[in-house]
Amino acid sequence: MANTKRQTSEGRRAKSAAIRARQQAAERRQKFLVYGISSLVVAALIGAVAFVLVGEAQRQAAVEEAAGKPIEGVRTFDDLSRTHVRESVNYEQTPGAGGDHAPVWTNCGTYTSPVDEKRAIHSLEHGAVWLTYSQDLPEAQVEQLADLTESRSYVLLSPYPGQQAPLKATAWGTQVSLDGAGDQRLEPFIAAYAQGPQTPEPGAACSGGVDG
Repeated sequence: MANTKRQTSEGRRAKSAAIRARQQAAERRQKFLVYGISSLVVAALIGAVAFVLVGEAQRQAAVEEAAGKPIEGVRTFDDLSRTHVRESVNYEQTPGAGGDHAPVWTNCGTYTSPVDEKRAIHSLEHGAVWLTYSQDLPEAQVEQLADLTESRSYVLLSPYPGQQAPLKATAWGTQVSLDGAGDQRLEPFIAAYAQGPQTPEPGAACSGGVDG
């Protein structure tokens, strides 16, 4: 009888041990699965980030390369005066690409209303690129231009009443008409001319002036 009880007790312990072993094996498989999936997710995220960073680096390299070459359609204007005036000025270009201008400059950034042209010309003197768009440019393109402007310190964006071209990029003594926000010449122009060699006052601020 004692042997039977001992065998029964040993059988229960063996059965319990087997159940625990199966549970522990299942837990190990679950942990392995969780860790494996987590590792795959982390690896995928790292790969995606690396892909984006490499792609952006390649895109920027392409922009810089294009900026170092002649940009199709760019017009240049020489012998522009730089006198500070308070009276109105009739500029030969639309918008003006240099000449007499206001004593105070327009702060770089995004404007949804037209800015004072004489002050914007002063911003060009400091090395800004002024992006002006026609008032019927699609809103999605305006938002794209705003994102581009806010990512750079020497870019000024505003609508320009009566402008026929969808978009123009203007630096001091330099201007190009563009087909819109997606024009491949836009970023190379900014890279070439924002604080570029044509700047009369390189290093001058494009902040600390006035808005608009």
